[in-house]
Amino acid sequence: MSNLRFLAAACAAFLCAAPAAWSVESAASTTDSAGQRNWVSAWSSAPGDPGPNTIDAIFGNDHSRSFENQTIREIAHVSVGGRKVRVRLSNAFGTAPLRVGATRVALRRTGATIWPSSDRRVTFSGNASIVVPVGAVAVSDAVDLDVPGASDLAVSIYLPGATEPATYRETTLQTSYVTAAGSGNATGATDLPGAAPTTASFYLTYVEVQTVLPVSTLVAFGDSVTLGAGSTLDANRSWPEQLSARLNPFQALPRMAVINQGIGCGRLLFDFCGPGGAARFDRDALTATGANRVIVALGINDIMIPAILPNFGHPEFAVENVSASDIITGLSQLVQRARAQGFRIYGATITPFGSSTIPGLFTPENEAKRQAVNRWIRTAGAFDGVIDFEAAVRDPSNPARTLPAYDFDGVHLNDAGYEAMANAVNLGMLF
Repeated sequence: MSNLRFLAAACAAFLCAAPAAWSVESAASTTDSAGQRNWVSAWSSAPGDPGPNTIDAIFGNDHSRSFENQTIREIAHVSVGGRKVRVRLSNAFGTAPLRVGATRVALRRTGATIWPSSDRRVTFSGNASIVVPVGAVAVSDAVDLDVPGASDLAVSIYLPGATEPATYRETTLQTSYVTAAGSGNATGATDLPGAAPTTASFYLTYVEVQTVLPVSTLVAFGDSVTLGAGSTLDANRSWPEQLSARLNPFQALPRMAVINQGIGCGRLLFDFCGPGGAARFDRDALTATGANRVIVALGINDIMIPAILPNFGHPEFAVENVSASDIITGLSQLVQRARAQGFRIYGATITPFGSSTIPGLFTPENEAKRQAVNRWIRTAGAFDGVIDFEAAVRDPSNPARTLPAYDFDGVHLNDAGYEAMANAVNLGMLF
């Protein structure tokens, strides 16, 4: 749909204020009792296992943690806005039931500070507290709150008892805040002076909004390049966030929500830093509320991890060496699974790593694997569309390397590089 047609349809809807139900493309969308408004995922954080196989744990900088009688204030930058909001908490990797004593949501002002007038209590099946079973999730009731698109929500969670190591995303590009152990319930506090900043997220996996217009959600499903490693902290400059800005230049008339389901050091075929892409695809992509499109950007860590970790004292990863054919088969399986659920699926080429100085990474064998996978993504016709991230960021004088103006560390990109990736997406193929 062109911008002109979209604007005309939206204006007609507002002028007529018709009570008829919107038609919604996504089978995963849900509506209120009047059938007029659409729930979509507007922010996400893919949950991971706080076990030993995380990159930070291997290199001695473990971000996993437990909690006791303290409050987490998590900051979520929503892709699109709405008039109601609900949250989803996950105990996917817990070893004991998780007791949540209180939850509140508010518009974030700055840092850990909220706008008091926006503060709302969150309930679960009408209750202020809930116990989340091992491996389960808890979905909140709808909260009346006008949430602007591209704004920051503060979701404050009080954990009254001692918890096991939390289900979490090891690293994000957003600062959240944790009060001291034993400090009690601070979910309703306007500010959290003295709270410790963290770039991990804990328990909170989705923020969903009820939109006025019938939009759906696009899932960005990938690794640390999708997560945005190398971009500016708290600036919302990952390629999925910059793609959302392109899709929704007028937040009063949103076109499509975008959620970031990237996991740092995540692979397609093996677990590492959480479940592998093949294992988490249903949970983190196909069952996201309102989602009906997914961009898959995986494969680089399937090449990297078994090549480099043996050089850092972890020879056990050498047996997980995979071929280009293995990666292609894994991607093909995601295509079949997505189509079976009525999704459109788009394939993204693997970005260059030729300027990396990590021992063992850039070898002729690894480069040949990358090129073979990219050739298949471009030419096999397996996907509903192709996004050529490699072509967008490679150095024309040396295509095995990232353009220096975009390069952060030889593997990841800077803000400008992620902008180039977002600009490489042909918006027309998404509609």
